[in-house]
Amino acid sequence: MGVLELLKKQFLFLDGGFGTFLQKEGLKPGEHTESWNLSHPDIVQSVHRKYFDAGSNVVCANTFGANSFNFPSDEELELIIKSAIENVRIAAEKSIGNQEKFVSLDIGSLGKLLKPFGNLDFEEAVSVFSKTVKLGVKYGADLITIETMNDSYETKAALLAAKENSSLPVFVTNAYGEDGKLITGATPEAMVALLEGMGADAIGANCSLGPKQLESVAKRILSCASVPVIMKPNAGMPKSVDGKTVFDVGAEEFSCEMKKFADMGITVLGGCCGTDDDYIRLTKEKVSSSECKNIEKKNFTVVSSYTHAVKFGKKPVVIGERINPTGKKRFKQALLENDIAYILREGISQQENEADILDVNVGIPGIDEPEMLKTSVFELQGVLDLPLQIDTSDITAMEEALRIYNGKAMINSVNGKEESMKAVFPLVKKYGGVVTALTLDENGIPETSEKRFEIAEKILRTAEEYGIEKKDIVFDPLAMTVSADPNAARITLESVRAIREKLGCHTSLGVSNVSFGLPNRGAVNSSFFILALENGLSAAILNPASVDMKRAYKTFCALNNLDEGFKEYIDYCSDNLQNNSTKTLPADNDKSLSELLRNAIEKGLKENAGELCEKLLSEKEGLEIVQTVVIPALDTVGKGFEEKKIYLPQLLMSAEAAKCAFEKIKAAVSVTENNNDNSFPVVIATVKGDVHDIGKNIVKLLLENYGYNVIDLGKDVPKEKIVDAALESNAKLVGLSALMTTTVPAMEEAIEAIHKNVPNCKTVVGGAVLTEEYAEKIGADKYSKDAMETVRYAESLKN
Repeated sequence: MGVLELLKKQFLFLDGGFGTFLQKEGLKPGEHTESWNLSHPDIVQSVHRKYFDAGSNVVCANTFGANSFNFPSDEELELIIKSAIENVRIAAEKSIGNQEKFVSLDIGSLGKLLKPFGNLDFEEAVSVFSKTVKLGVKYGADLITIETMNDSYETKAALLAAKENSSLPVFVTNAYGEDGKLITGATPEAMVALLEGMGADAIGANCSLGPKQLESVAKRILSCASVPVIMKPNAGMPKSVDGKTVFDVGAEEFSCEMKKFADMGITVLGGCCGTDDDYIRLTKEKVSSSECKNIEKKNFTVVSSYTHAVKFGKKPVVIGERINPTGKKRFKQALLENDIAYILREGISQQENEADILDVNVGIPGIDEPEMLKTSVFELQGVLDLPLQIDTSDITAMEEALRIYNGKAMINSVNGKEESMKAVFPLVKKYGGVVTALTLDENGIPETSEKRFEIAEKILRTAEEYGIEKKDIVFDPLAMTVSADPNAARITLESVRAIREKLGCHTSLGVSNVSFGLPNRGAVNSSFFILALENGLSAAILNPASVDMKRAYKTFCALNNLDEGFKEYIDYCSDNLQNNSTKTLPADNDKSLSELLRNAIEKGLKENAGELCEKLLSEKEGLEIVQTVVIPALDTVGKGFEEKKIYLPQLLMSAEAAKCAFEKIKAAVSVTENNNDNSFPVVIATVKGDVHDIGKNIVKLLLENYGYNVIDLGKDVPKEKIVDAALESNAKLVGLSALMTTTVPAMEEAIEAIHKNVPNCKTVVGGAVLTEEYAEKIGADKYSKDAMETVRYAESLKN
């Protein structure tokens, strides 16, 4: 019986923590746990056997960090993965447990942030994960577990590698913070949309927090997931006792909390840091009295970005139409000139005008559409967090954009032609997405609603053959111009109502098509929009800056009880409503260069920031620009991050934009006016044995943008090197990072060495395994929960 068949019948029990076992057996600070597969197989097998004896159905091989970054030798990597899987097999054979047993290939984070927010290319990440997956398949893993991922994009890369290189079941769990989000901002709902769309077999959360702290995350995942849900919490929060890392939730309390999860509907249960075989044994005993609930299909139509999901349903969804060359001379010029900055400004403008999703269409003659579409999607996701609708008839362009899209995209479009469905549906199945289906076929666009309905039925039948559910189909019954056919609007409205009521599917329309050739098009469009909404229209592609359309939308929502307390309508009416047909933001030529530069930095527009700073240098000194424009812009973004109004990616892109401005300043001013403050050097490092440098690199970027002279020692850095760097640079502050529980002792040793040898130097620490109490116990002067807090601490020391 396979693991998925077993899961249909009962709870599935996973294993618990692993590294802490090896620490007790002598694992040295900084030593790779995976190397023990070869050097100490008996100990590794013993740990695995403890979990099988405790009742675990699935035990993860010791391959969490087994990738080509940590083990560049192909031969060594293969030996490690081979022996890791063999060790679990041997443990299963020796175990006294009589339950079904499975070996999982364990895949953890690569420890690097992906572009555009980091330096790792998406395809390189896929390639690294693929090598591990292929070896896991070769040596007989029963399933793949992707865990402790705190970035949606890296999660996608790992899942894509698993799906492209194996047919094994794939379980995926992410590490959520106390705010219920991943470090890069993704909500549980966004991750469910992405992972279910790509075909993960079970999804959930692990690490970072204890079971009580993860309860809200569990409820949110359960509320929208249509696959089994996994929970693998830590044994509470870590702390240091007598120089050892311990956790504050014992096995009895942990198992009681896990039973609560089971009663909520969680069907896959295990533990992470701080848990051992006793935790799993007691969990299985407690859960034995619970009913294993059937998985409920939610049938939600959802798209997502890297931060949040947009759900089709009660409230109409607004899809911004402005990133499309049709009828837009300036946009066509931007495409021909590869003016990405113009496209980004159009995207930001529509977000500011409250679009829910942005349509992205770059199809004109004379350009490389696949490359332009991929670039536009990539760059847009670097500066805004709205889901995107990938709009193209070029199948190559569609696939390339879907592949690098961070989230579950909307796809525009498929139609009733066999050729179209045969090309598009495999992409929807592979990458996930909600596809817009046009009600036309080989015979063209039907002139009756009945014929359009028949095409919709055919599309649904064919989609089902590809394994695509109707929740992932949104029909466009096609708004035709009434000036050519007076019955066109009526036929479209009838089609909208029939598809909604008889098929239970959502619909979308390009509203403005209806008014071509008529005067006062805004009035016609807005009236047709309201009629369509009254007939059940779920979404509309429109100009979100149009006052006519916005007035219609806000009024419809207010009158249909979709605007609690009429708040949005009142805010709209009080927002200096213009009498003209389109509301525009202040023109660029009405703003000073300083205002434009500040806005570019706040929005993360790198190219714009560099160009504007270069112009501003003709008016102001470099230091004045830094003090009056760049730093205030960063402060605004930093405050938004601290208040949870923006997310890490936006913070990073703003920092990159500021960096572009700094480069122009450095090139133009004398050394004496250089922004870096050499009087306050800061040394940063990821401690010995830890190869995860995402957090450290973020801290570096922000500190440098605030003018600090940062000495970055990299990752896996011994304490002696940290002390030498602090002494040589006369550092006032050393920042240390650690992601893994097994490397915290190395952090403690480094702190002790710094305080002994560089007594006037302060230490600040951060990382997923740390808490303020824990940091205090290991002697750190400051614990920072995020990069901005490190900047604030440095500022307090300097002042």
